[in-house]
Amino acid sequence: MTSTLPDWAQEHMRNYLATDGVDGHIWRGVPTLLLTTVGCKSGAPRMLPLIYGQDGDDYIIVASKGGFPEHPAWYNNLVAQPEVQVQVAADKFAARAITIGGERRQKLWDIMAEIWPPYIDYQQKTDRHIPVVVLARD
Repeated sequence: MTSTLPDWAQEHMRNYLATDGVDGHIWRGVPTLLLTTVGCKSGAPRMLPLIYGQDGDDYIIVASKGGFPEHPAWYNNLVAQPEVQVQVAADKFAARAITIGGERRQKLWDIMAEIWPPYIDYQQKTDRHIPVVVLARD
């Protein structure tokens, strides 16, 4: 699996995978998961660590890309192919990625902004509506 992720993110992933999340599940005080999408151009698996929250049994992720004008590549991948693989600590499972809108999006956004307050700054930096995605276990 090739990666264009920064060195710190690759190291985070390696530690997460090597320890089943014992080292890496909590990163900078927040929970992280590993998301694997299928590259929409390459067809190759693409893995990356993301901060997550929960709403019942659903996992929540945010396609912020730090407030850049365009969506992150991983988001474009899951829009094209919503069937993804997820690892939360030692729990590995298949999931379906669903972009959330309306009132539920605001509820989930609020959950995620409480977990990682910089999301609020990211939204203020960009004109795009930052997607909130639910990972629903298959």
